[in-house]
Amino acid sequence: MALYEHVFLARQDLAQAQVDALAEIATKIVNDNEGRVVKTENWGLRSLAYKIAKNRKAHYVMLEIDAPGSVIVELERQVQINEDIIRYMTVKIDASEEGPSVMMRKSDRDRERRSDREGGREGRGDRPDRGDREDRPRRSFDGE
Repeated sequence: MALYEHVFLARQDLAQAQVDALAEIATKIVNDNEGRVVKTENWGLRSLAYKIAKNRKAHYVMLEIDAPGSVIVELERQVQINEDIIRYMTVKIDASEEGPSVMMRKSDRDRERRSDREGGREGRGDRPDRGDREDRPRRSFDGE
């Protein structure tokens, strides 16, 4: 059997429970056709580069699948029928990635940076203190 990564984008107005249900439906399709889902990752609600079917954002979900090609054909057929899924892509991969995917590591790194920015540092980083306004000379403007 071959390894595949299947990523689909669900409409922005769906609740998280509905997105999880879509992932469960995809998992059931794979399992019913002698395949197995190795890993499921929910990348969350993210902005799109451009509008797709009047959606500016979408819920991203990635499934790592170990199955024959016929299972992928059936999965993609079912995804095309579903109106809640606005885009999908399936890619054949050579080996399964251990641990979280790059997208999950990126979101963790962004979360850490945000907490560092809000927490430990004051103001604008390493800028020196400019002093009080009265101590600095005023510039005049001649209108030229």
